[in-house]
Amino acid sequence: MLFVFSFDFDSFAFNIAFLTHATAYFLIMPNIPINKESLAFMQHLSGNNNRAWFEANRQDYETAKANIEEFAGALLERMRSHDLIENVSGRKSLFRIYRDVRFSKNKEPFKTHWSGHFTRATKQLRGGYYFHLEPGNSFLAGGFWNPSPDDLLLVRKDIEAGHEEWRSMLNKPKLKKTFGGLLGDQVLTAPRGFDKNHPAIELLRYKQFLLRHSVSDKVVTSKDFVDVANDVFMNLRPFFDLMSDILTSDGNGQVKS
Repeated sequence: MLFVFSFDFDSFAFNIAFLTHATAYFLIMPNIPINKESLAFMQHLSGNNNRAWFEANRQDYETAKANIEEFAGALLERMRSHDLIENVSGRKSLFRIYRDVRFSKNKEPFKTHWSGHFTRATKQLRGGYYFHLEPGNSFLAGGFWNPSPDDLLLVRKDIEAGHEEWRSMLNKPKLKKTFGGLLGDQVLTAPRGFDKNHPAIELLRYKQFLLRHSVSDKVVTSKDFVDVANDVFMNLRPFFDLMSDILTSDGNGQVKS
């Protein structure tokens, strides 16, 4: 936060102007575009996914990784202007490039995309943001990838009792235009304990609650992509606000301890 003080010598009064983090940020924070070479590195890696090639091109990897870290840092600062985020830095938000191949038939050692996530701070703010940068398959997403059984039951009970509110939220113009509709794994019929003929059975069947916005390579490497990403993530808020209310309330309007 930034405080600006001015002193009126005639009235001997201090006038204090308060600038929010958001205002101060946009005054001083530079734009960080993603270089075309950073995205292209993953294209090259996808055709040479082996340790020998990677080591021979490690300097290109380190250069690209530094660019993605800077981008993530710039995006993090923008997001802090409208949400509470617990990530300490852009660098710490990135996922590692190394794949866990212990239980996979695919033994290629490296991921062929850049990705990172931002976690909302405090127990009262639920939901997470995710970015995935891959040639021809980049997207920005958010939601609840693996809710606990207790959380999943709370969400389903809320849908059962108030599906009109859910439909209203999902049909908000900005959210619908940005993300289309809800995504995620579903059970085949009705969840245990819920009526298969419920009018919102298509919502009750979800096991994950995700929203996704695809972006082209041209947009990813544009000079204002960090602002595009920030705007997309801002449009998740009606969804996150509803889910946070559901998952932090005891059902009687009281916040759970």
